[in-house]
Amino acid sequence: MATTGNTQGSAVERVRTTSSKPHNPHRMRRVVMGAVVLIVSAAMLLPLVWMILTSFKPEVDIVTYPPQLFPRHLTFQHYLDVWNRIPFARLYLNTIIFAGGVTIISLVLDSMTAYALARLQFPGRDVVFIAVLIMLMLPFQVTLIPLYDLLVSFGWTDSLHGLIIPRATNAFGIFFLRQFFLSLPKDLEEAARVDGAGEFRIYRQIVMPLAVPALLTLGLFHFMYNWNDLLWPLIVNQDQAHATLPSGLALFMGQHVVEYGLLMAASVMALVPVVLFFLLIQRRFIEGVATSGMKQ
Repeated sequence: MATTGNTQGSAVERVRTTSSKPHNPHRMRRVVMGAVVLIVSAAMLLPLVWMILTSFKPEVDIVTYPPQLFPRHLTFQHYLDVWNRIPFARLYLNTIIFAGGVTIISLVLDSMTAYALARLQFPGRDVVFIAVLIMLMLPFQVTLIPLYDLLVSFGWTDSLHGLIIPRATNAFGIFFLRQFFLSLPKDLEEAARVDGAGEFRIYRQIVMPLAVPALLTLGLFHFMYNWNDLLWPLIVNQDQAHATLPSGLALFMGQHVVEYGLLMAASVMALVPVVLFFLLIQRRFIEGVATSGMKQ
């Protein structure tokens, strides 16, 4: 009986000792990291939330001091006025043609160039790749004036093809896809060559289907960059008939007055295609970034 009592007492002491121990440090670390992520996410999303809510505020509420996040009175008038104040539908269509055209053409040309640099052996291949890296390091402003002079000599200013053709290929896209192609195994390509397939058939039927995650990721980068670009369309096009959304939204920012309600409403509508594009490819987006490692 004494032995049983001692055993029960030892068990009770062990339970008390275990319960008195501090919480699992790994769990606490996860809680702290989760709180930090939530705070950082809230800080990053605050401007977006402010833009959306401001688009539903009357102009009086927008300029009220101190500023308030939530509107006191909801209004959809800004979304209606946008279509009347500027040719919003035309600007929207121009931007879709510009960003979509550049994205599609760049994916084709960038992938072909990247495949040649990653898989084909030809004289001067390393020199070409170094030239691509140099172009990747040059700021866009360095080539802006020569490109504009070239477009003027061709008579391509104030036109959509003048916007699209100089963006038809991209040094970052070539570098990105080359690194992805280097990570692909060569077994399928060698088997296709044994069966008599040419390089273009290997590129089209074997490499491109395997590169879908990287192509979607690069396509998102190209589409977002050109959709939001202000400087290049503003320089090339002086005619409002071929203007894009970013340059059209600048019409709401005068020298003395900024029409914040109209600007925010137009910005929200301009954001929709990019968000939809991302939602469509989000499952492949991280896969494409992860598999495009910097393989030598």
